[in-house]
Amino acid sequence: MVYIAANQTQLLSKIATGNGHGEDSPYFDGWKAYETDPFHTTENPQGVIQMGLAENQLSFELVQQWIMNNPKASICTAEGVGEFMDIAIFQDYHGLPKFRNAVAKFMGKARGNRVTFDPDRIVMSGGATGAHEMTAFCLADPGDAFLVPTPYYPGFDRDLRWRTGVQLLPVVCESNNNFKVTREALEAAYKKAREANIRVKGLLITNPSNPLGTILDRETLRSLVRFINEKSIHLICDEIYAATVFSQPDFISIAEILAEGIECNHDLIHIVYSLSKDLGFPGFRVGIVYSYNDAVVSCARKMSSFGLVSTQTQHLIASMLSDDEFVERFIAESANRLAKRYRLFTRGLAKLGIGCLNSNAGLFLWMDLHSLLKDQTFAAEMALWKVIINEVKLNVSPGSSFHCSEPGWFRVCFANMDDSTVEIALTRISTFVAQNMEAMAPLRKQRRQKDLRLSFSFRRLDDIMKSPCKMSPHSPIPQSPLVKTRTC
Repeated sequence: MVYIAANQTQLLSKIATGNGHGEDSPYFDGWKAYETDPFHTTENPQGVIQMGLAENQLSFELVQQWIMNNPKASICTAEGVGEFMDIAIFQDYHGLPKFRNAVAKFMGKARGNRVTFDPDRIVMSGGATGAHEMTAFCLADPGDAFLVPTPYYPGFDRDLRWRTGVQLLPVVCESNNNFKVTREALEAAYKKAREANIRVKGLLITNPSNPLGTILDRETLRSLVRFINEKSIHLICDEIYAATVFSQPDFISIAEILAEGIECNHDLIHIVYSLSKDLGFPGFRVGIVYSYNDAVVSCARKMSSFGLVSTQTQHLIASMLSDDEFVERFIAESANRLAKRYRLFTRGLAKLGIGCLNSNAGLFLWMDLHSLLKDQTFAAEMALWKVIINEVKLNVSPGSSFHCSEPGWFRVCFANMDDSTVEIALTRISTFVAQNMEAMAPLRKQRRQKDLRLSFSFRRLDDIMKSPCKMSPHSPIPQSPLVKTRTC
């Protein structure tokens, strides 16, 4: 046994012995901390509250009520067992036609019925994870790269890189413009890749964004399409949070941009979708690749045999999503509940003096704790995160695990718990902030004195240059515009 353990690298593949899955990330470490000490209102009230998992649990009773009212939708009920054999033996990897039709229709409804989707372009996969990997296999070879605006979902490092050998190259976005994707940032990332002799095969975006909870505006989407068209690279649009938009402005799908007639090679455009976030069904593993490229549709459909959605699930989903009245009610009510939860959480944070990026979608918010860092470094961010998870007992995800370019940001999921747990979480944050402010008071005093000395130094320089400006004793340093963007 000792001999085998010592020679695992020789006995197993590089994938098996490597760390390409990315489980050593603090993003996944937070999950492990929760799993070893999970919060429960009565059985473990001092446990870790899970705020690192983006699940939509706010509207489950609507789904449960529909299932009770439609027992025939399941082949495991007395009313639906008549279709058991036909569903159980169906194994065409195209999927049940009624399933593809229903998903295409739902995708349109989730986008305000402003666009339609062709069921024949629906390719199913085992969740968005499988859909992303399948897309990467279809578009790129080992060593090729996709550009990805930061911050981005940590799971992409696993989904697109681990088994495909593809690289992910960051497009650095910053808080001074609310992390918007600019043409300049895209060009810089593309140029850097070319200088390193890395072949860029595509650009991957998430819209709505995970972790920001923001949506891309129409002009930004047009700019992205023009960029990939000029470079002749692919555009992969992860739209798995499309129906989680809970306030204005409305979500704009890449499909709407194409429908405008923008000059673009449609073969370069691909959408990844799932039912994990919009409906809250991550356990059903329903992932979708929707490509405008016939060759990609054909290849992906063949590859989907490695991760099909069970026909039992297809059958149930087809029945549910074909009920127009239910779908419209669910989308509207889910948005209302997400908006209410977002307001509850952000207002609670604001009372504590904690800001967050202004957002209107997703199951999370992008919280700004840079003022609680001992210094503005990622090492200080990790030190703060360890305190939050080990002492405050909240699993929030540090921005560095999302490849954020600036320390101090944290993703906080708010839709996977009830209202009472939210209140407990806010109480824990309140206690922590109060203690932290007291402990950091001497350090902040030192910083103010340093800033004041710096201010006087600049004043002496102004005097030398005979500046007519007068110094305000209350505002030695003007407020940075960055601070304004960090308020909820």
